[in-house]
Amino acid sequence: MGVGKTTVGELLADRLGTTFRDTDADVVAAQGREISDIFFDEGEPYFRALEKAAVATALAEHDGILALGGGAVLDESTRELLVGHPVVCLSMDVEEAVKRTGLNQARPLLAVNPRKTWRELMDARRPLYAEVARAVVATDGRTPDEVAQAVLDALELKEA
Repeated sequence: MGVGKTTVGELLADRLGTTFRDTDADVVAAQGREISDIFFDEGEPYFRALEKAAVATALAEHDGILALGGGAVLDESTRELLVGHPVVCLSMDVEEAVKRTGLNQARPLLAVNPRKTWRELMDARRPLYAEVARAVVATDGRTPDEVAQAVLDALELKEA
């Protein structure tokens, strides 16, 4: 959350001369409402089902840069779909998350005790990210351009 998936993804797509797609944006467009509203109105399991479908569709239809929501890797079948794709996990520590997002109420999973919840979420997700990621790129203290370059370097890709 707030790690820069969309910003860095758009930069990567531009540098590689390809297209960009964000599965969170796909869910929002399909539902006609924000993710926080989906969480509050329908609950996390409902959102996760939408997210799972959005990722499967995007992987089948899109061959450019794809940004996945931070919780997409929670689903085992989604992790299986990611096998063979050059997945990069963008990471940051809690202090950086506070600076970037304020850990505010627009993040439904962080509504209560945000710092503690953020740490618990990352502790639970980190092994799942490691399972699917070809590389992990830290974003702390880096500009989006620097992160994009680090991703290109980690994947040994050249700009278009």
